[in-house]
Amino acid sequence: MPIKSLIRSIPDYPKKGIMFRDITTLIKDPVGFRLVIDSLTQRYINGKIDYDVIVGIEARGFIMGGALSYTLGKGFAPIRKSGKLPAEVFSQEYALEYGTDRIEIHKDALKPGAKVLIVDDLLATGGTALAAATLVEKLGARVMEMAFIVNLPDVGGEKKLADNGYNIYSLTEFAGA
Repeated sequence: MPIKSLIRSIPDYPKKGIMFRDITTLIKDPVGFRLVIDSLTQRYINGKIDYDVIVGIEARGFIMGGALSYTLGKGFAPIRKSGKLPAEVFSQEYALEYGTDRIEIHKDALKPGAKVLIVDDLLATGGTALAAATLVEKLGARVMEMAFIVNLPDVGGEKKLADNGYNIYSLTEFAGA
């Protein structure tokens, strides 16, 4: 069962001209969700990518990041939307394909020198992922790779992240915006 076939496409959401790739249909399917976690586990369990901790981006990055942390025996650090974390934070604003937002990480979430795997559901413009990488680096940690279920290469995020020196991995791609 291909992962891509379980992802629902919703035209004109959240605004006209955007084709929203909805992974909720993928993760509600027990075989689909297991396929995602097993595929990512197989990539990262072999030691080819050296990392100490998994960082998941709110909200869907928590779902796969938490499960992946469990299967790989690694710690998990959340990056959340502004105002959701109770202790001292670093904050970073970023552009979305349909506006701007802000994300935060606890100042003590990562040790300096930690090697990080960032996970999220989808790579579009790369704004959220780049902001997450900036937060990781503010803590003195290093981003080893970023993993996504879906990449939308035509939107430009993959190129933006590559131009900034980041490695990405995705399980599937969709053409177009």
